[in-house]
Amino acid sequence: MRATGSKRLALLLGAALLALLLVGAVSLSRPWHALEFKTFDLWTALAAPHRSALPVVVLAIDEPTFQEVQQSWPFPRSLHARVLDRLRQDGALAVGFDVVFADPGAPDQDAAFARSLAEATAAGLPVVLASTREKVDSASATLWTEVLPLAALRDAGALHGNAGVQPDDDFVVRRMPQDKGSFSATLAGTAARQAMAALPAEFIAYRGPRGTFDTRSYYQALEPGLLPQGFFHGKVVLIGRSTLTASDLQHSQADLFNSPFAALGGERLFPGVELQATLLDNLASGDGLRLAPETGSLALVLLALALLLPASLRWHPSAVGLLAAGLVSGMALLSWLLFLQAERWLPPLLPMVATAAMYGATALVGYASTRQQARQMRAMFSQYVPPEVVSRLIAQPELLRLGGEAREVTLLFTDLAGFTTLSEQLSAEQTVEVLTLYFNAMTPIVHASGGTVDKFIGDAVMAFWGAPLPDPQHAEHAVRAAIAMQQAMQSLATALQARGLPRIAMRIGVHTGRVVVGNVGSAQRFSYTAIGDAVNLAARLEGANKAFGTGILLSGDTAALLPSNLALRPLDDVVVKGKTVPVRVFTPCDDAAVCRHAQAALDAFHARAWDEAQSHLQALLARCPDDAAALRLQSRVEEARTLAPGAPWSAAVALDKL
Repeated sequence: MRATGSKRLALLLGAALLALLLVGAVSLSRPWHALEFKTFDLWTALAAPHRSALPVVVLAIDEPTFQEVQQSWPFPRSLHARVLDRLRQDGALAVGFDVVFADPGAPDQDAAFARSLAEATAAGLPVVLASTREKVDSASATLWTEVLPLAALRDAGALHGNAGVQPDDDFVVRRMPQDKGSFSATLAGTAARQAMAALPAEFIAYRGPRGTFDTRSYYQALEPGLLPQGFFHGKVVLIGRSTLTASDLQHSQADLFNSPFAALGGERLFPGVELQATLLDNLASGDGLRLAPETGSLALVLLALALLLPASLRWHPSAVGLLAAGLVSGMALLSWLLFLQAERWLPPLLPMVATAAMYGATALVGYASTRQQARQMRAMFSQYVPPEVVSRLIAQPELLRLGGEAREVTLLFTDLAGFTTLSEQLSAEQTVEVLTLYFNAMTPIVHASGGTVDKFIGDAVMAFWGAPLPDPQHAEHAVRAAIAMQQAMQSLATALQARGLPRIAMRIGVHTGRVVVGNVGSAQRFSYTAIGDAVNLAARLEGANKAFGTGILLSGDTAALLPSNLALRPLDDVVVKGKTVPVRVFTPCDDAAVCRHAQAALDAFHARAWDEAQSHLQALLARCPDDAAALRLQSRVEEARTLAPGAPWSAAVALDKL
């Protein structure tokens, strides 16, 4: 059994490792990463606090702005100069234009904007302008060129930083720019009055969906009275486009990205200027999400493997399935808590899918193993028990405890009277023919009554009731099977005689007791059998039929479990070798008068009422002349009469002397 368990463990481990290899290969694919991104988006949508701790205002160049200013894009830079003047006068902390001023405009407009920039710089208001990078494809190579704001604007004191971001394939920006000179990093440095000490975190910690930051329309900073005086005091102001519907933007590239908040049904589009505000917020506050070590995912996978393998060996498949579901849910919860509380991004997809794949692989192996065991069990028991019992054992294998268990059963032994002598008179072919007919006649009767054929021993049949399936009526079923077997034997004997073969007779012994029943043998070869003193007693009772002249002999332990409508005739008390307590033996009897006289004679014999015992025995013999059991008890009565008063006497007889 240990070898079988080791083999199954090796199969489960191999299946689990193969599943891990397949998952590892799939995890390198583009669809896998896209699905991981969706998990990130879901965590983001769930975790976003919908607030910012920094004093940030977004001036959105939106649809209402286009309607109010009645200007086409790009706006005259005098408008930007007016807005910048208002921010300077209000005491803004820092200003960022998420607009690339790379191309010259009207000279007077550029000059006006440059003057405002110079005045802001002189007043200690840092202004950061956006730069970008453009890809230039040629026949020989692909080059990236940096697109900077106009030199006049830079000379006026404006700072600049690359506002470019790197969206993922689904056009959602999830990763922080790692350039210390980026637009958001430069703006964060000016606002905090210090340079960024270290590279930012790998992933963006979104504060919320579109509109999370305090957002005002650009035109509101142009018109006096729309915003209270000093509204921008101490605030970082970001200016950028936030529209798609303006006709003036039809021929320009929209500064919009897909939102991670669409994972929970939020607005899909996210303006670039609000993205820059989010980056600024992360950098200024020191927030952001860092990627958890890859060893974390590996540890979760190994933990799942360590738990699933032993469980697959010992637990019911449904329990293993619940364990796998619990592990998958726990991994998702761990990833979520790390995301929410520790600002760590542990991609849960790999350990979750790996766990599910390992469970699926081990479940398939378990299913195949179960099918194999079912086939083995069916092959093992189909010759011994009824087909419906085999089916139930396959459905409920826990009913068959390998290695043996103590259980009360009723055992039956049969033997053909004088078969050894008979076989000497028959050819080998005739002997096999007789035995085949005999076993074919007896086995269905055992099966029909729910019994198990343990083995064939020469011309003997050993069977028992009450195992492998529990049977509260095992004693009754065994005795009724014995009666049916004797009836079938009469027909078989007649049929054999008609074929020119000798007439044969059968003796049956039945006893009920506790035995160890189960698979006994070695790992290479074993059989389902019963072992114990009860087995020996049942076999001896079969042989004792010769002394009592009966075809069926059963013990008092069996008789005590039979219903009252199954009439029995008591025969005598016997003592088994090595035991001191006598066992009363019975035989089925349909003659009520015979049963009554037999019981009365036996009671009188035990009471030393010799005359009364003789009277009942004579009445019994009058009904059944030459009854071997009555004649034998009569002989014991006559023998007891000769004993001197007070001489040692036992009402029981040793079984081995019969």
